[in-house]
Amino acid sequence: MFIDILGQAWEAMVYNRRRTAITMIGMAWGIATVVLLLAYGAGFSHAIQAIFAEFGINMIGTFPGRTSEQAGGDKAGVKVRFTIDDIDRLANSVPGIVHISPAVDKDVNVQNDLHAYTWSVSGVRANFNQIWNMEMDQGRFFNGAEEQQRAHVCVIGSESKTKLFSGGWAVGETIRLSGVLFTIVGVLTPKMEEAGSDNSRNRQIYIPFSTMSDLKDTKYLDEIWITFQGDSTLVEKSLRETLAEAHHFRPSDHNAIHVANLVEELHQFQILSIALQVLLSLVGTLTLGIAGIGLMNIMLVAVQQRTREIGIEKALGAQKRHILLQFLAEAFVITGVGGVSGIGLAYLVSILVGRIPFYSAVAKNAEAADIYLRISPTSVIVATGILAVTGLVSGMIPAIRAANLDPIEALRYE
Repeated sequence: MFIDILGQAWEAMVYNRRRTAITMIGMAWGIATVVLLLAYGAGFSHAIQAIFAEFGINMIGTFPGRTSEQAGGDKAGVKVRFTIDDIDRLANSVPGIVHISPAVDKDVNVQNDLHAYTWSVSGVRANFNQIWNMEMDQGRFFNGAEEQQRAHVCVIGSESKTKLFSGGWAVGETIRLSGVLFTIVGVLTPKMEEAGSDNSRNRQIYIPFSTMSDLKDTKYLDEIWITFQGDSTLVEKSLRETLAEAHHFRPSDHNAIHVANLVEELHQFQILSIALQVLLSLVGTLTLGIAGIGLMNIMLVAVQQRTREIGIEKALGAQKRHILLQFLAEAFVITGVGGVSGIGLAYLVSILVGRIPFYSAVAKNAEAADIYLRISPTSVIVATGILAVTGLVSGMIPAIRAANLDPIEALRYE
């Protein structure tokens, strides 16, 4: 019986093929819109994660500030100064720390035989490349033995290498930092950065923390960086309490030290991404709902045009459920064919569009943080669910109207 009902629905669609085709196009356009909007939302979320992945996600940076609250006998306005003792103090007190490194920065004169520039040099420990998720384009990062030996080695950024050596091989070459000779052991891969940035990370030069004392007094630290495992909120809380106890300020005084918690910042962006995806889903659903209204109108017209046919079927013994299934089947066939066509159209558009400029519009080396229309199985399933509900609602009202027609009145209909 079900096959017969589908056959009747197909014959009715073929008979009114122009009207059916227009309705299918509307459904295809609606489902394609839903799928593409969901794909755009997923691509936006992935782009945000790619930006944060450039730094390393489970990372916290701490910077000294100035107290703004009175603590015990100490007045507000006291400048906080980090020392190397704070590194050991945090490593022993804060749970979940995996890597920790001090950092001391200075703008110095960088020279080789042909060029001279003023760039920033950072003195860090050998694990800093793991903290900041650094990848090597040439050579390697300096190691712990070189740090202990106060070796005059350095790792340079990609732009530094281009400017100093015009794209040539840099590992093994020597440069002068404030007149002190250093040997290059590695070159970093290009990092995302906004065009025209004065403090380009791709021009940054890294040397062992122990060697940094040849260029600058390292008694006081400019920054402390850690990677960790576990709850970022608890790690940050413990970090603040440990430093507050050591430097005599209140843990609640956020001006005393500034903490960059990338996990928390990423979480905030993820909330915005989810909100955007929900909004885009609603817009797509409304678009598909408009197509569903068109389907409902077409089916109501079909019921009116086939009123006499319905009367004949009822006179021959067709029951309400048979008529209901007949018109529901026709609505679902239109919805199904339109849905499959729409999903295919969405995949075609995603392939043709490819990459939508996002962060690369304002930053260099940022193609990985652009928006790609990512059509996931979840997006297709969600869109199919919305399509099924739309088809059911749009087909049910005309089907109920057709099933409830009085057979005698239907036979009299002209």
